[in-house]
Amino acid sequence: MQLSKDFKVKLQIFRRDRRAFYSFVFVFTLFLVTLPAEWLCNVRPMVMMVDGRVYFPILLTYSEKDFGGDLLSEPDYKSEGFIRLLKGETLKPPALDDFEENGDFDIGLGDFEEDEPVFSLTLEDFDDEEDFSDKAISLDQPENSGTKDFWMIWPPIPYDYKYIPTQSHSGRVVLTAPYASRSADGESIIPSSLKDKHFLGTDDRGRDVLARLIYGFRISMIFGISLAIFGTLIGCLMGGIQGFFGGLIDLIGQRLTEIWGSIPRLYILIILSSFLVPSALLLFFILNLTAWMGIAAYIRAEFLKIRNLEFVKAARGMGVSNFGIMRRHILPNALTPVITFFPFEVTAGILALVSLDYLNLGVPSPAPSMGELLAQGKNNLHALWILLPTFTLLTVTLTSLTFIGEGVRNAFDPRRNA
Repeated sequence: MQLSKDFKVKLQIFRRDRRAFYSFVFVFTLFLVTLPAEWLCNVRPMVMMVDGRVYFPILLTYSEKDFGGDLLSEPDYKSEGFIRLLKGETLKPPALDDFEENGDFDIGLGDFEEDEPVFSLTLEDFDDEEDFSDKAISLDQPENSGTKDFWMIWPPIPYDYKYIPTQSHSGRVVLTAPYASRSADGESIIPSSLKDKHFLGTDDRGRDVLARLIYGFRISMIFGISLAIFGTLIGCLMGGIQGFFGGLIDLIGQRLTEIWGSIPRLYILIILSSFLVPSALLLFFILNLTAWMGIAAYIRAEFLKIRNLEFVKAARGMGVSNFGIMRRHILPNALTPVITFFPFEVTAGILALVSLDYLNLGVPSPAPSMGELLAQGKNNLHALWILLPTFTLLTVTLTSLTFIGEGVRNAFDPRRNA
């Protein structure tokens, strides 16, 4: 696809704006890095080999039975039990010898109340000839049923956004810091969460903060970009119809737009959330109800101005349909406000999602969200490893998008480039 000479000139103007250009490179690179979040943060190995057979748990779902176990459910690849299974270690039931004393074991009522007769059971009461001691099995000591040859390749962050570990080398799962800290009583030192590969610690439920931050950033960017795209499409359609036809259609459209815009989105969200399950799709639908109104006003003004130009009159005289004139002749010349305001629309979409999640009106837990991380940071002010990285990432991202929007506006503003 060849770019027009005018667009190349505007692109060069944008590239000369170093602040805007470097902000675009930063946001675009960060978005591309976090896009394959499942390959960066996951509790499933990317590749593993067991006895010469290759498995791809990050792509396919396996059961414990596939690895020699008894369960049909998916194993916890990080659990100690699964590692022991791969090593060929099996658990045994408790041995009778652990309870026997001098060939029998006693259960005495005297252990609970004094001066009471002792009730005892011996092996001889059941079988005088068979010796159960040779068949005793211990629960505490594993039985090696044949070690398997295995290895695994893990993602850089071996946690996803919802995994809650049950074991920890630091001795603590919830609100662990990425540095050594003192306990609440001040008498002991809690080791750093880096021992468990929690590079930014854990939140108040034991989930990895860095994994939730990466997933949350990806969701916020996709949500903001999608909201801006759909809002722009609807705004171009509504504003184009009003501006091209004018008259009664424009008058009715303007009045309906004003009435619809007077309804607060927050109230609509609260009402719908009362009888619908909150989800990202529901939020996307609700915010799109009014996201198109700003761009529609600019497109309407551009269509009103361009529809009376000579090339539009010539197209009418050649018999081109109204839709053809709007799509091929007017819209390409009215895209300046669309391109200019697109980065700001993305910023508004991200802020809307983060704000709703912060107020607990957005996507329910355990879905990752930067707004939910900010709420956790507010409730746990001592957990700076939650608040500072989230606030820094959100601030830098929104600031960069603002710089991009200013650079695009300067490049496409005809008054600045006349």
